[in-house]
Amino acid sequence: MADDKKKKLKKKAKQDKSSAKGAKAMAKALKKAEKMAAKVGRALVATVTKAPNPVSPLAPKDGFPNLPEIAGVEFSAVAAGVKYQGRKDVMLARLAPGTAIAGAFTRSATRSAPVLDCQAKIGGDSTAGAAIIVNSGNSNAFTGAGGQDAVTRITSAVAQALDIPELRVFSSSTGVIGQPLPDERITAKIDDLRDGLSGAAIADAAAAIMTTDTFPKGALATLELDGMPVKIAGIAKGSGMIAPDMATMLVYVFTDAAISQTALQRIVSRQNETSFNAITVDSDTSTSDTLLVAATGAAGNAPIEKTNSRDGKAFEAALGAVMLNLAHQVVRDGEGATKFVEVNVTGAENDPDARRVAMAIANSPLVKTAIAGEDPNWGRIVMAVGKSGAAADRDRLTIRFGDILVAENGWVSPEYSEDAGAGYMKQQDLAINVDLGLGGGKSTVWTCDLTHQYITINADYRS
Repeated sequence: MADDKKKKLKKKAKQDKSSAKGAKAMAKALKKAEKMAAKVGRALVATVTKAPNPVSPLAPKDGFPNLPEIAGVEFSAVAAGVKYQGRKDVMLARLAPGTAIAGAFTRSATRSAPVLDCQAKIGGDSTAGAAIIVNSGNSNAFTGAGGQDAVTRITSAVAQALDIPELRVFSSSTGVIGQPLPDERITAKIDDLRDGLSGAAIADAAAAIMTTDTFPKGALATLELDGMPVKIAGIAKGSGMIAPDMATMLVYVFTDAAISQTALQRIVSRQNETSFNAITVDSDTSTSDTLLVAATGAAGNAPIEKTNSRDGKAFEAALGAVMLNLAHQVVRDGEGATKFVEVNVTGAENDPDARRVAMAIANSPLVKTAIAGEDPNWGRIVMAVGKSGAAADRDRLTIRFGDILVAENGWVSPEYSEDAGAGYMKQQDLAINVDLGLGGGKSTVWTCDLTHQYITINADYRS
């Protein structure tokens, strides 16, 4: 009996020893797993080295324009290593007190933390100075509550460095979705950004906001308001994930014109519809689209209060020209693009129907790949018209490639030559003109072709 008890005690001791050993092993495994998780988390925001994509064949032949300095605006840019090594990836713009700021933003249901923050700040008090800070390489989108905390840390650091209210600091981020923003890399560079501010550094700012872009984008306009010379200069980034709402795309336009925030916002919203909301590269709407227009008032013209005044109309035309120029450059830098395509639709029952048809054509993978292959496959345009949902009549439909009549009266035109169509498709700049023959509705949108390079770029975008 005593031996049985002794055996039970030994067995229990062995089990306890085994349990302790198992617990120790489990603790060791958990510790190893925690280290691995931390390592993976760091890898998500580790800097990498990656060669830039070849410059688009549609890039402006004269390169980046010589943009004028805008009184009341200073720029700087640094390499913070947000994602890539050796690239300038953060830009700062300081704006003088009294600057009016208007904006337009993506209406995506999953828009980023910086977009939400900017939307909340637009229209606030403009008596104090202001700033815009932008990073590339990481979009800070779908990053939970931590994404907003990162925005707050960045905007607060800028506000402190420039001695301006945090509510007057606007931030943007562009790049990979769903990865934590290493905001400490950005805040560590705030003093360098402040110390490097210069009215002549807008080109550096344009380069710092690029992601898959192959060239920096800039545009300018000059005009006279109330007898005073006025300048407008804008920069943009955008290459993929471009579709209306509002077309990943960031745009910043600066002017020394004096204009009320209300009037500026009205003009920006109106011109946005026929520029950035009228382009598409791949039909995908970004989580980060941001357009900010800042008017410092330093030109000294009588402030524009009404958009229908003579000066209001002149300013809107000039600003609209800059916005459209930048929108076209975004399309010309579409990922893998080799063709710039204007789609004109007329004769629709109304303008919304015309827009439906134009976007159906511009977003069709079949149309876009035919253009890439220089194939005048007009049947695909007929398909796109029919699927658009807009009112259409086969026998009233007219299709032209540029000035070449392709189809009319429900059939191919007897004057059309396939050789002429194929020859036209070899051009870099193309126009597809469709008349529905139903009414006065019209719309123009711009797009590019869809090539193998688009797949190559997006297949390893996160690397």
